Amino acid sequence: MAKTTEYPVEILDTTLRDGSQTEGVSFSLEDKLRIAARLDEFGIHFIEGGFPKSNPKDREFFKKVRELGLKNSKICSFGSTRRKGYSCSKDDGIQCLIKAEPDAITIVGKSWDLHAEHVLKVSKEMNVAMIADTIGYLKKKGIFVIFDAEHFFDGYLENKKYAMETIIAASEQGADRIVLCDTNGGSLTDLVHDVTAEVVSIIGGGVGIHAHNDSELAVANTLAAVSAGATHVQGTINGLGERCGNSNLCSVIPNLMLKMKNPPFPDDNLAGLTDLANFISELANQPLNSRLPYVGKSAFTHKAGLHIDGVRKVRRANEHIIPEKVGNHTRTLISEVAGRANVLHLTARMGIDLSKKPGIVSEILEELKVLEYSGHQFEAAEGSFEILVRKKLGEYKSHFELGGFKVTVDKRRKGEMFSEATIKVKVGGQWEFTVGEGDGPVNALDNALRKALISFYPSLKEMRLTDYKVRVLDERDGTAAAVRVLIASKDNTSVWGTVGVSENVIQASWKALVESIEFKLMKDGTQPG
Repeated sequence: MAKTTEYPVEILDTTLRDGSQTEGVSFSLEDKLRIAARLDEFGIHFIEGGFPKSNPKDREFFKKVRELGLKNSKICSFGSTRRKGYSCSKDDGIQCLIKAEPDAITIVGKSWDLHAEHVLKVSKEMNVAMIADTIGYLKKKGIFVIFDAEHFFDGYLENKKYAMETIIAASEQGADRIVLCDTNGGSLTDLVHDVTAEVVSIIGGGVGIHAHNDSELAVANTLAAVSAGATHVQGTINGLGERCGNSNLCSVIPNLMLKMKNPPFPDDNLAGLTDLANFISELANQPLNSRLPYVGKSAFTHKAGLHIDGVRKVRRANEHIIPEKVGNHTRTLISEVAGRANVLHLTARMGIDLSKKPGIVSEILEELKVLEYSGHQFEAAEGSFEILVRKKLGEYKSHFELGGFKVTVDKRRKGEMFSEATIKVKVGGQWEFTVGEGDGPVNALDNALRKALISFYPSLKEMRLTDYKVRVLDERDGTAAAVRVLIASKDNTSVWGTVGVSENVIQASWKALVESIEFKLMKDGTQPG
């Protein structure tokens, strides 16, 4: 069977097909084209673009994607075997696949007799004939064909002879890849390994794996199949997919490259993995799971003092790989369980050397414990933590002084809510009084404060709030409970978080808002007015 790469394993990404079936995900045509370009840049061998028969967007994708000039990736159209009672030349689904003019075609066929007889409602013999006819027809046209043996492992367990018959029929008709699918995601790893090894011994090369994650085993099953001789791997970026998702390529690829020494492409490509994961997450309009291995924000994050101490001395003491290999980095969290090593590590990343100031470190630790006992949390509030440190060092000076503010919320006709904030601040010796409107009281306060300060500090134009979270600290206190507000902000170069705590949500929001602006001005080196 034809090889498409000099490397031992090839990757088929089905983010644009299987991944688009994720609950809450809907890629636009432009999204799909941008994703295809990034996957090609990363080095993916096959990109499954969709099912051209199913909708106009996928048909248009196959037209537009040819204009991208992809360098590394082959574009696949996806469809089923011919229908019962139709020849391939008369089956509009098959013809639609060909008209899309892809580089390869993925054909899915039933390998579980249950599906043949009770879902397709054809005889077992007819199902095999449909598989053989479809593969043979496409191969005679010179098309690269990938056969996805749907429900293969379930079919193997119930009727091994028949499941094998389906893939042998596809192989005999010249299918370039025979892909074993754990479509329901319920197979255990030992079974996947042993069955894949058996198929490889019969079929020879070109065997692939397509695993779903319903038992939290998709990545393990994919790697087990490769260990057993599979050389073609299918999955999605970030594990997107129907139900519990597909095998996550962001875990599979680094495991293949760094742990199994079965690289699908050059080592240098791997450094773009975290950026790719975040890019796909952004276009899917779903936040990237911070706990994803390799690419998640928490993947190389340390909170316990002993772990931080180990990482500072020998990185591999507490990290299974060098994070930068996958484009990620080490993070240190500050909390009430923090030790001196945490403080020293995090402040060093801020460019602050406290190694010869043990007294300051002790003061910081004590204040952290007091503040966190009162409800503050600094894990996601690096900006607030740096301000705390600068204050202890005597290096902090506020850029403005609050004279007071007032926030009003009105309910108007048609039930619409309207918020307005008035604020008085002093910069240097000059007082500024402004009014701001917003969708809510915090938004109005943010707009008013910015409006008051922007003439003094023009760099605030490039800053914006990206997230706002409110957490009730003790629900037993009801509406009198203290709340913690976390604000995330960004500018053209960085992202930071700040925190505020109070029994009054506006006051807590104000504290976090002020520190977000103060941190921006401090990091820019802006001198107080």
